[in-house]
Amino acid sequence: MRAFSDMLDRLAFTSSRNAKLVLVRDYLRAAPDPERGWALAALTGDLGFHAAKPAMIREAAEARVDPVLLHLSRDYVGDLAETVALIWPPDPDYRPNREPDLSEVVEALTRAKRHEVRGLVERWLDALDPAGRWALLKLITGALRVGLSARLAKTAAAMIRPDGLEPVDVSEIEEVWHALEPPYGDLFAWLEGRAPRPNADAPGRFRPVMLAHPVDEVTDFPKLNPADYAAEWKWDGIRVQAVCEGGVKKLYSRTGDEIAGAFPDLMEALDCQGVIDGELLVVREGRVAPFADLQQRLNRKSVDPKLTASHPAAIYAYDLLALDDEDLRPLPYLERRARLEALVARTASPRLHLSPRLAFETWDDLALLRADPPVGAAAEGLMLKRLDSDYQAGRPKGLWWKWKRDPHLIDAVLMYAQRGSGKRSSFYSDFTFGVWTDEGALTPVGKSYFGFTDLELKQLDKFVRDHTTDRFGPVRQVKATRDFGLVLEIAFEGLQRSTRHKSGVAMRFPRISRIRWDKPPREAATLDEVMDLLDRIEAGGGRTVRSAGGSQASPSG
Repeated sequence: MRAFSDMLDRLAFTSSRNAKLVLVRDYLRAAPDPERGWALAALTGDLGFHAAKPAMIREAAEARVDPVLLHLSRDYVGDLAETVALIWPPDPDYRPNREPDLSEVVEALTRAKRHEVRGLVERWLDALDPAGRWALLKLITGALRVGLSARLAKTAAAMIRPDGLEPVDVSEIEEVWHALEPPYGDLFAWLEGRAPRPNADAPGRFRPVMLAHPVDEVTDFPKLNPADYAAEWKWDGIRVQAVCEGGVKKLYSRTGDEIAGAFPDLMEALDCQGVIDGELLVVREGRVAPFADLQQRLNRKSVDPKLTASHPAAIYAYDLLALDDEDLRPLPYLERRARLEALVARTASPRLHLSPRLAFETWDDLALLRADPPVGAAAEGLMLKRLDSDYQAGRPKGLWWKWKRDPHLIDAVLMYAQRGSGKRSSFYSDFTFGVWTDEGALTPVGKSYFGFTDLELKQLDKFVRDHTTDRFGPVRQVKATRDFGLVLEIAFEGLQRSTRHKSGVAMRFPRISRIRWDKPPREAATLDEVMDLLDRIEAGGGRTVRSAGGSQASPSG
């Protein structure tokens, strides 16, 4: 456990991508099996313990520490695991002869019944130092948050290949990943040259997805020939891979999570032998519904007939990776597209649509489409795909591009703040903002914790500390009147109606675009203006918000 906790601690305070890769590579080279396999599973998010919950950790800590002191410490530190790791008083009557190792923890938690977990965790906490406690608690709650993506962890695993053997690309690991089980003994045997590559040809397997680079119209378009590319809508849903082969049907998210249980109606309607890459959407009478409708069906283990009837799921297909046991990924895009068109036409299912190609001759033609999609095209931008591109895992340069629409922008007023977690636990970094109502009061419309630089974070933190007017547990209310307050320019991808929020509206992906130190709060947006924008979005109209003072905010589309 000591080596694992040391690695996590160093990862949390390392910002360099290459340095993180070296840390994980060195750990995987040095740690024995199955220790390193469980560590890799934790880093990639493939290790979970359903019997271990944060509430159990809090209850265990409250039994050892004064609850008021614990809660005050949690408010200051900003993270439950870190707080418990630092404040935990070991049992003076318990004399452990060694620290638990990672394999012991994983295997015990896997076998343990729910009522046994707390006792196990308490004994381990007694035996570990603060860094080890933090690693243990992060491990069992599945919230490592050390700035390492699953793909980066797999990239580090590929780097353990000994010199003299042919290098392994991360895409090769992703190709076999879903045929493997932790602690990945066969994976490490292959990477170290002790065994052949694991077989990944099982029916229903996931194929690593191909991703796009953001395009910069100023620097990239002059280098690109429009005649070399096809254009499609970038649909506002979630990327999925529908697999129907060998009698097995699966529906995967872009990260390889199996989500078919939430979409039984869609899976029943899919009747083809192939692997389709596309966008999962709610479609009613041929019109794509907003993303908010799809959210009603996501993250569910099962759905009832009423929900499937009111929110019918469908796939807008834009690529075909396999057909009748033939791997199509080495073929150029145009040939894959032709086969996809024939498959969709042959299937003739209302749950499977062909994502249309858009006619254009110049980048200016595309810019007009991007700025004003037709009604019924719930699109967040455009996708550009080279006509001769094969289907490659990862994000190859120059083959696929995404050209997202400019975000919506409004000016809102800072209302509340809360400390962050991890490296931000000492800063107020989670901000709630609002707009003006007809009564002259502020009503919250969103919350954001990113979009600003480290320097701006320090400035925001100081503003909150200098102008706190009330406290609600960890939340600080910030002074905000029509004559005094901090205006934030908020960028966001969309709006939806919400009965859960007092304002009646919720934002999608809000972030702080600019801090408007220069703007008086009275000139921030009003709720009426936000609702007008929502009406225009639902009608497929413009993307401009006007301030309460009548001046036009920056257009975003």
